[in-house]
Amino acid sequence: MGTRQSSSSLLLLSLLFVYSTAASSFFDTRKVYIVYLGQHKGTRTPEEIHGDHHSYLLSVKSSEMEAHESLLYSYKNSINGFAALLSAEEASKLSEMETVVAAFPSETRRWSMHTTRSWEFIGHEERMMGEEKEKMPSRANFGKGTIVGLLDSGIWPESESFRDGGLGPIPRRWRGTCQEGDSFNSSHCNRKLIGARYYLKGYEAYYGPLNTSYAYRSPRDGDGHGTHTASTVGGRPVSAVSAFGGFANGTASGGAPLARLAAYKVCWPIPGPNPNIENTCFDADMLAAMDDAIGDGVDVLSISIGVNGAPPTYAVDALAIGSLHAVKQNIVVALSAGNSGPTSSTVSNLAPWMITVGASSIDRAFPAPVVLGNGEVIEGQTVTPYRLKKREFSLIYAGDAELPGTPANATGQCLPGFLSPAEVKGKIVLCLRGLGMRVGKGMEVKRAGGTAIILGNSPANGDEIPVDAHVLPGTAVASTGAKLILQYIRGTKNPTAALVQAKTILGVKPSPVMAAFSSRGPNPIEPQILKPDITAPGLNILAAWSESSAPTKLDGDKRRVKYNLMSGTSMSCPHVAATAALLRTIYRNWSSAAIRSAIMTTATSRDTQGWPLRNAAGEVAGPFELGAGHVRPSHASDPGLVYDAAYSDYLLFACASSGAQLDLSTPCPKNPPPPAALNHPSVVFTTLTGTAATTRTVTNVGKGRARYHVSVNEPTGVSVSVTPRTLSFRRQGEKKSFTVAVSVRKSAAIVAGEYAYGSYSWLDGVHQVTSPLVVGFA
Repeated sequence: MGTRQSSSSLLLLSLLFVYSTAASSFFDTRKVYIVYLGQHKGTRTPEEIHGDHHSYLLSVKSSEMEAHESLLYSYKNSINGFAALLSAEEASKLSEMETVVAAFPSETRRWSMHTTRSWEFIGHEERMMGEEKEKMPSRANFGKGTIVGLLDSGIWPESESFRDGGLGPIPRRWRGTCQEGDSFNSSHCNRKLIGARYYLKGYEAYYGPLNTSYAYRSPRDGDGHGTHTASTVGGRPVSAVSAFGGFANGTASGGAPLARLAAYKVCWPIPGPNPNIENTCFDADMLAAMDDAIGDGVDVLSISIGVNGAPPTYAVDALAIGSLHAVKQNIVVALSAGNSGPTSSTVSNLAPWMITVGASSIDRAFPAPVVLGNGEVIEGQTVTPYRLKKREFSLIYAGDAELPGTPANATGQCLPGFLSPAEVKGKIVLCLRGLGMRVGKGMEVKRAGGTAIILGNSPANGDEIPVDAHVLPGTAVASTGAKLILQYIRGTKNPTAALVQAKTILGVKPSPVMAAFSSRGPNPIEPQILKPDITAPGLNILAAWSESSAPTKLDGDKRRVKYNLMSGTSMSCPHVAATAALLRTIYRNWSSAAIRSAIMTTATSRDTQGWPLRNAAGEVAGPFELGAGHVRPSHASDPGLVYDAAYSDYLLFACASSGAQLDLSTPCPKNPPPPAALNHPSVVFTTLTGTAATTRTVTNVGKGRARYHVSVNEPTGVSVSVTPRTLSFRRQGEKKSFTVAVSVRKSAAIVAGEYAYGSYSWLDGVHQVTSPLVVGFA
């Protein structure tokens, strides 16, 4: 009897194991998918929309309960769709339905964040002096009444940058909320920070419950990135602020200091060692945030987030879909171009209805030279305030002080655990940029007992130096400087070096310079649309910071700051978002396309000295680096002419570009206009062999009568004809069309696959309306 019971128990346990394994396998194959249904039809209640979405799930699920439990988000404001846990087979079945535009996975690590003086410097780029520099912000009442939403890592509400003293009541049209959670309650919102929400269902569906030992389950920012971008857009003026060590001291202010802010937290730490070093943002969470932002009533969205790796096509790109619906509601959307430069075709956020922002420098530096033992001085920069106890120390190259087993592709880069304490102790270590974080290299030198770090650029980084608050004394040098230091080490028996204490200087020339990290075109999804659109300050930008995060974000760094210096297109994006907010304040009825056009056609491709703007390698920067040029907000407030476009134009563009029908109520025509026909402020011809032409239409937004004539800067090897050559307007709002035709010159020595750059401008004696002209050869 006992033996039979034992056998039965074993059989039952075996069956339970098989069942649990099968069930586990089933659930393991499910992941979050977004099912995009296009536009909402008619007026339906949220309950009706939710019921509709539930019915879709019920068609592929085995029960009401399973359908209910699988639904994560039901997008109910402008975006019609939902996010749910689905198997690949279930997602495929839904995608085959006629009423479904697309069903695509909400991928892990697909998206991440693109990580004061800058606004004063923009005034210098305007070539305006004194009170004239404040003309545009003052005219726009510093963004008063305009609401900017930010998708990011949350916000640190106690920052002085978000105080609400002197602000009037919250705009009546605001429909948002202040969502409570860990260390965050409704009282943390005020008349400045008028809304805050958080989204992590997509994140938790992949990683499991959020680890609240290192992240807040609330809109509170434990990272710093979201606080930094929010204060750059609309922070109130705060005097006597500086980065760690007192660098960059001055008054910090956002570009639209009277604009209202709403924080939508969508990015979260990736579990593992140093979780806050890298954040990830899931499609499902971002789309839910954008849908809420549209419903809440924002005027501008600033999104410093981009794709990792190959960019998705428009129909399966959460940010493109969300931005399209925002633009339909006349919301301007600015996004970062990415930090994968200087490699070509790395730019992200590629839809033409977005404003995609590259990054450039300002005229501030933090010189901290290296003095070699032979007396040679190598220029460097840092915001590390620590002083060395004596003048000279032994100098060693990291590649000569590594533990056995260090991979060949990691040599000299001071990656965690690779340095030998026996070789490094008490010495200054030359580390090279490449793999790993810059500040992490300093932490490794400190771990191994080194006295200081010299961080050397690779050739790809050129002369561009993002400064860091290292955890030990140190400085960073350009690639030419790193090469000279290495040559000195190799040619000297007992090499030594001294580090000079850093300081802050202004008026650096040339400036701006395109950042090497700023992602480049051409557009990998649709080459006939120029990306990035514009550039703005993104190198060593001072702004507010989370007091929960160290200036380096490293776990071993216990220092805390209220303001921090950061670099990236994440920092340039909010400069353009603030410019859009100022323009929206002045021109409430302008379309988002008109605002983008004003920003692009008034940009400059020259530095503060009037010379062509260059990149970190010292070469003249082209449209694939800087787009239309460097932003000039005051010029953008009076553009003269604008290139307008509507939601329907973007739908036709998507049809032509990728065959995507993004709105089921608007079928793609059999022969849609080519992508180049979109009425965009830039013109790109690809694979030119003979002659090509396209048409553009401009709208007069000046005061009344005007007469413009065209001036053309022809690309090398290309003949350009613009007809007609003059445009006469009798009233504001009048439209005129013209044709841009290009042909390869017979004598031109063109090379297939290469590009030539030029521009054309419409001038009336007051305005200069300039468009980049890019020609690719077949």
